[in-house]
Amino acid sequence: MPDPELLTIGAFARSSGLTAGALRFYADSGLLPPASVDHSSGYRYYTRDQAERAVTIRRLREVDMPLELIAEVLAPGSRDAARIIDDHVAHLAHRTRRAWETAAAVKAALGLVPSTPRVCLNGPVFTAAVEQVLTATAQEPELPVLNGVRVEVSADGVVLTATDRYRLATRTLVPTAPSEADWAVTVDADDLRLALPWTRRRHDLGVSTRAGRVHLRGDDGDARECRTLPEPFPDHRLLLASLPEVRTRVLVARNALLRDVEAQRDHRVRLDARGSGVVVSSAGTPPAPPVAAVVTGPPITIAFATTTLHPAIGTAVGPDVMLDFAGPHDPVVVRSADDGDLTTLVMPLRAEPEGRAR
Repeated sequence: MPDPELLTIGAFARSSGLTAGALRFYADSGLLPPASVDHSSGYRYYTRDQAERAVTIRRLREVDMPLELIAEVLAPGSRDAARIIDDHVAHLAHRTRRAWETAAAVKAALGLVPSTPRVCLNGPVFTAAVEQVLTATAQEPELPVLNGVRVEVSADGVVLTATDRYRLATRTLVPTAPSEADWAVTVDADDLRLALPWTRRRHDLGVSTRAGRVHLRGDDGDARECRTLPEPFPDHRLLLASLPEVRTRVLVARNALLRDVEAQRDHRVRLDARGSGVVVSSAGTPPAPPVAAVVTGPPITIAFATTTLHPAIGTAVGPDVMLDFAGPHDPVVVRSADDGDLTTLVMPLRAEPEGRAR
């Protein structure tokens, strides 16, 4: 029996404002390991004393601080913590100023009248999360449920999931107020796309179900509705649970990896992870210098369709992505986290026959 003073991962998640998936991400990255793990069940337990560290991690991730910098800030006896935080915020401020300057130049060139942006909380977060999982939907007349987003609501969080059989994306959000009852529904992806410009402009957004539709209500009283899909949604939890054991794990900066993927000219892109970096290459493009990464486990080389890998990395939350490899032909799990977490399952490509190699 676990120590009664220890908290389960669910209870600790609620007390820290992080999801259980985010806690696993930070544990696997070495930033916030659990105080105890039940080796027979795999259950993770935390102490109340770890809550302050968890909240600090959440707050630093809210300002897009990379994991390596957070580790330096939280290192015992760190004398540079204040400088690291100030330098990071100064970098963010510089980027923000450049973005405002660029936006102002573009609007001036287009003759647009600037408008005052509203304060955004829940509505924009929901909108961004839907956009992240929509990349994994597909138009399949024989399987209309693949053009849907599964919405699962519980006291612990809101989970959005989509799959097109080649990709699976699941995003967990921390609600501002928990639901009084658990419920789940599959929402028509096309209806959601049409509603996103509206949800993005809502300060608070209430989500509920009524008469086979999802009801979205803004804090201004305005509302939108989306159709639901009656077909059973694929069991994505069973799929994730049945994945082979991870042999190689890579922690890498999202933007650096995305930049090298976007530079490839071929429809197939290859990742070669070994040592302390990841090399991205493809036919017709000279190999780029390795992207700095933390590679745990044996080296691995694996190929993807660019159109499959790019959205999995591009929609990641936070500045880092974690890639879990079981083998060159097994699905790859791409994970990221801020206060919530995003998990994307990506299918690799089979090696091309030697006669077709270029």
